[in-house]
Amino acid sequence: MIKFKVSIAFLLCCCFSTYAQEKNLVQYVNTLQGTNSKHELTRGNTYPTTALPFAMHTWTPQTGRNGDGWKYQYEKEHIRGFQQAHQCSSWSRDYAVFSFMPVIGELKVAENEREAKFSHANEIGKPNYYKVQFDNKISTEISPSERGAHIRFSYPKGQKSFLVLDGYTHLSGVKIYPKERRITGYVNNGEGFKPTFRNFFTVCFDQPFKAFGTWENRKNTIQPNQLEAEGEGKGAYLEFAAGSTVQVKVASSYISAAQAELNLSRELGKDKKLEQTKENAAKVWNATLGKIQVEGGSEEDIRTFYSCMFRANLFSRKYYELDKDGQPYYFSPYDAKVHPGYMFTDTGFWDTFRAQFPLNTLMHPEMHGRYMQALLDAYEQCGWLPSWSFPSEAGSMIGNHAISLLTDAWVKGIRTFDPQLALKAYLHEATNKGPWGPANGRDGWKEYFQLGYVPYTKAREATAKTMEYAYDDFCGYNLAKATGNKFYEDIFARQMYNYKNVYDPSTKFMRGRDENGAWKPNFDPVEWGGPYTEGNAWHWQWSVFQDMQGLIELMGGKDNFTAKLDSVFTEPNRVNVGSYGGMIHEMTEMVMANMGQYAHGNQPIQHMPYLYNYAGQPWKSQYHVRNIMTKLYNSTENGYPGDEDQGQTSSWYVLSAMGFYSVTPGTDEYILGSPMFKKITLNLENGKQFIIDASNNSKENVYIKTAELNGKDYTANFIKHSDLTQGGVLKLEMSDKPVMTRGIKPEDQPFSLSK
Repeated sequence: MIKFKVSIAFLLCCCFSTYAQEKNLVQYVNTLQGTNSKHELTRGNTYPTTALPFAMHTWTPQTGRNGDGWKYQYEKEHIRGFQQAHQCSSWSRDYAVFSFMPVIGELKVAENEREAKFSHANEIGKPNYYKVQFDNKISTEISPSERGAHIRFSYPKGQKSFLVLDGYTHLSGVKIYPKERRITGYVNNGEGFKPTFRNFFTVCFDQPFKAFGTWENRKNTIQPNQLEAEGEGKGAYLEFAAGSTVQVKVASSYISAAQAELNLSRELGKDKKLEQTKENAAKVWNATLGKIQVEGGSEEDIRTFYSCMFRANLFSRKYYELDKDGQPYYFSPYDAKVHPGYMFTDTGFWDTFRAQFPLNTLMHPEMHGRYMQALLDAYEQCGWLPSWSFPSEAGSMIGNHAISLLTDAWVKGIRTFDPQLALKAYLHEATNKGPWGPANGRDGWKEYFQLGYVPYTKAREATAKTMEYAYDDFCGYNLAKATGNKFYEDIFARQMYNYKNVYDPSTKFMRGRDENGAWKPNFDPVEWGGPYTEGNAWHWQWSVFQDMQGLIELMGGKDNFTAKLDSVFTEPNRVNVGSYGGMIHEMTEMVMANMGQYAHGNQPIQHMPYLYNYAGQPWKSQYHVRNIMTKLYNSTENGYPGDEDQGQTSSWYVLSAMGFYSVTPGTDEYILGSPMFKKITLNLENGKQFIIDASNNSKENVYIKTAELNGKDYTANFIKHSDLTQGGVLKLEMSDKPVMTRGIKPEDQPFSLSK
């Protein structure tokens, strides 16, 4: 009998451990979520990515012209290619791109001439499989590997069948091997790369070539029967037997042509049919998506959650490859040398330090540990910590948020790097200005050190920079304190309260001031730009992640603080375009959301709904967070309230739907909100589970009435990272009425420096 019980327990354990892999969660993901975007208004600024989690390469249909940041727009009716892609945002160019386009009838190579009309009714967008059938009856299917893809082109019967390989922009080279049914080559496109940068590709086909040649995309001239070409915009074309169905395997490498062949063999060599690649990719995605299982929501809620979780697991990309012995190595975008180890790229920390990376610490700690060492490797290769890698350093946006990632990892037990080297690198970052964008080093660092703030107009967006520098200095302080380095601790302790120096008590807002201390005249709190980054005074009031208690005191106490929070949602959604000189999409999105001055479509204010937890009114956070999730997110092409931004806006939803959020990365606390589902199960990398059980949750029951953590009453407005990773159960009793006696004691409030 004892043996029988053990066997049953073992079987149950095995069944549960494979549940995430077996459950078909891919079905809920819509990769077209957020693609209905344009310059004036973005609903995500995404493209329908087909890729594995954090893969080096992704694949997408292309509706925009070569070099256009608007790679795919839902409103467009024609596709002109299927690209290997890496783009972070429509506001930045892509790199290492080439594309394929099937053509029937007459050979047409020019991108405007070869495009084909399609309908979304004939389009499928899943993480492991993309399919579209054009109106001309050509169909294209794509399933991904980490560094390649399996593609199938099906041509209508009786029609001459061509395939065009486009070398995109800048330098490219191609070689055609008709007997081997192969093409090899490279592309070198993108900005800011070392001259030796190459993306080597290899392509193999399962059908013979009836004809072939090369072409160039500047004047669109064709060279029939030519086997190779090299230069600006060089490409190739093939003709197959009329009405063929052609399977294509393609893989790429930044290291060498030989490594591209190895990537192809290792990742796709065993897959004779696209269906095998599709199934393999589904297993990988179901395992990844299954790390968080949600139950008890509507079908649309589940679709929205897993579509967002898909986006949260795309960035940053793996920039490393595996050699013949399975060891990681990479071509560095920073010094153009090949190094052993791991490297990651394609993200902007200004967006992603807030939620996407904290989510990774929880769900992907092994990968995150590798990433932290890679940050310091990048520092040693180019002299600076990354801030916006694409794939080399661009220095875009503001702040020095690599230290946020490093500190957040350390305090959460991910200790794969040398903290003293991290602090040395950060001090260099904080006391110099680099050669690239404003976040490469520090704009106004001398004045910030001397005056305690960045003066406006000595530097653009000076008030926003002051506030984010102060937060980053807190992270430097916290890492130094945690590792016993008094030298660095004292340096950064001096600066982490500098946010106070841009608070104007007469207007009760954070404001721009000049080097003499005078406030910027003609103040209007709804005026965008000037001393603020992509926002106004209402948005930047709250970027004191490290010290909400200090902000509460500055603003005259909890009542004033919560009244101001309330006002964000009740103020008219009026816009003063300010230094932008006209409406930008972030302004339009705020007006459309119709939630006062709350502008969830951009990062600076996304943590703000959680701040009631610091001032004794947690029920308001619960209400607003749930309202934002319900009102501003869905699984459709209109799925986001603004730019999705490399997984950040998706990660906000994923964390919030679980019932908590990372207001202060660099500490071990997540702030409680209101979970979206009746049950959420975190299947952690260490083999443990954490369950959020809100069995009576509903659209009406958004308020936490009581809470128990592992069977004990729990009144805190936060939960620690270690509580989650140790496994356990957070049991919530939800109510349709706010509970104003819970979570109001000082000890219930989250971390603040001044607490």
